[in-house]
Amino acid sequence: MPDSHEVRADYDATSVVMYQAYNDAIADAALEAGRFAAPFSFQRMTWIKPSFLWLMARSRWATGAGQGRVLAVRITRAGWERALGLAVPTDPTAGGYASDAAWRAAFEGAKVHVQWDTERSLQGAGLGHYSIQVGLSRHVIREFVDEWITGVEDLTPRVRKMREQLNAHRLDQVARLLPKERVYPVPDALRRQLGMR
Repeated sequence: MPDSHEVRADYDATSVVMYQAYNDAIADAALEAGRFAAPFSFQRMTWIKPSFLWLMARSRWATGAGQGRVLAVRITRAGWERALGLAVPTDPTAGGYASDAAWRAAFEGAKVHVQWDTERSLQGAGLGHYSIQVGLSRHVIREFVDEWITGVEDLTPRVRKMREQLNAHRLDQVARLLPKERVYPVPDALRRQLGMR
């Protein structure tokens, strides 16, 4: 039986892909600059997700308000693991904290938050394992943008094609277009901290 808290991602030896959905203005600026730029906000938390299908469920296949453009943001594995190392789970029972007060103190001072959500199928149904999303606070967003991002790709045309195939109940066609995600080797030193079990 697979671990219920595994990180699944599209990655190679040096980088890993995160998925985000935005409006046209933010997406166009990011694609032009090769990284996020105004009107992207550097003053609020931004959530990055390595699960394509979780984002599809969240954005309703790029039909949600302000979520019509899907970006694949490739970042360094060093940056990704730095984010995980700074993270405190949103669940007070995760991470092995001695008390709720200890968790709260850590959470309120954390630069990065981690949340585990039920992973989704092609049709949006909940699966038997969890998907990670990582919230980067304004204290690390500049580092994310200026140091971790190695490229930004617009997946919107592919998502629209997949949505059309999904609506036509051609699940095999949709599955062929999915990113190749596999279990990411989270360092053992971080697993307990992230609430992985």
